[in-house]
Amino acid sequence: MTYIATTPEKVWQAITDTEITRQYWVDPKAGCSRVNVSDWQPGSRWEHQRIDEAHTVDILGKVIESTPPTRLVISWARPADVDNGARHSRVVFDIEHYVDGTVRLTVTHDELDAEMLKGISGGWPTVLSNLKTLLETGRALPGTSAA
Repeated sequence: MTYIATTPEKVWQAITDTEITRQYWVDPKAGCSRVNVSDWQPGSRWEHQRIDEAHTVDILGKVIESTPPTRLVISWARPADVDNGARHSRVVFDIEHYVDGTVRLTVTHDELDAEMLKGISGGWPTVLSNLKTLLETGRALPGTSAA
């Protein structure tokens, strides 16, 4: 769980709006930002793209549930595994008002294989810390900006 001094609407927007996502979803090792691209309607495809010349798709899936601004559920797969549902994991974003202008964001990533677990274990803590910092201060964590 991550507690953020903001509103559920702003957290939802930060998760689904490419212009905001590019500010905090950064891979410092690769030196590039990433964005999540979709219309966020149930059944729609979504893509996790690098901000590079090719807009390389690293992860993709389907929107399973979309209830703005409180819940988003997506499937999560490597491009090579897109046609193999058994190799998909699932990410749930639960966004709820907590107290006094604070939101509790719970991100649950389950149904993982060992390779995916290894890949996301360092990723989610960085992404969520950067999201929190951006929403509370208006800027990303130092050393994570690739824009």
